[in-house]
Amino acid sequence: MTTELRGLLPQIQAIAQAAGREISRIYGTAFAVEIKADNSPLTAADRAAHETIAEALARLTPGIPLWSEESATIPWETRRHWREFWLVDPLDGTREFIKRNGEFTVNIALVREHTVVLGVVHAPVLGRDYSGHAGGPALRTDTGQAAREIRVRQPASPPVRVAGSRSHRGDSLDGFLERLGAHEFVSMGSSLKFCLVAEGSADVYPRLGPTSEWDTAAAQAVVEAAGGRVVDLAGQPLRYNTRAEVLNPHFLASGDPGRDWLALLRSR
Repeated sequence: MTTELRGLLPQIQAIAQAAGREISRIYGTAFAVEIKADNSPLTAADRAAHETIAEALARLTPGIPLWSEESATIPWETRRHWREFWLVDPLDGTREFIKRNGEFTVNIALVREHTVVLGVVHAPVLGRDYSGHAGGPALRTDTGQAAREIRVRQPASPPVRVAGSRSHRGDSLDGFLERLGAHEFVSMGSSLKFCLVAEGSADVYPRLGPTSEWDTAAAQAVVEAAGGRVVDLAGQPLRYNTRAEVLNPHFLASGDPGRDWLALLRSR
């Protein structure tokens, strides 16, 4: 499987980059913003990226279904039979896109038997890809440079670096930080928070608020390939398409396995 996934990865990176070019085309325009039923924003860039990815994946792997944030209405009765599927967020961090701060990504993941086995996170404005697959290394690729392997930081020596959301922060996170003690807080949008953990720029990313499965899968593959973990509050890796509900449980992405990060969350 490792050889197969390694061969697939560059093709998925190319698809993510193509979606990123569509997003960048709209980024500098006076785009309109719609509000979806769940109160989240939607732009023409979300749609354009989705269409680019859907068409490319249909050509590359015609037998593998696609579940995307922009096709979220696929019924559970259909999805429950899937053993393998693409899980995509065509524009993760739409709020960051609207703010034009550059901290948004294209996320493409391959899920098999409820486990993510491959992921690509592409940041168009940064010109950067993070990628990883089961059994292989995690890589960071910057425009014009060769890919380089990344690893989580071990040990997480003080001050601990904590990645957190630029758009979502609440009392639960503040409580975690208080119990943690000396730390540096790194604000970041979208799946880039996971990528900070994967490359050792942050030690831990606790998410104690709602996320959907397409928000996390690709970046989870990167963190795990870099030697880290993405687990729920019971310590179990996040799994995908196991129920009708699309929301993840609260979770924690971390590097150093020698730290009992979950103890700080259980103290809530």
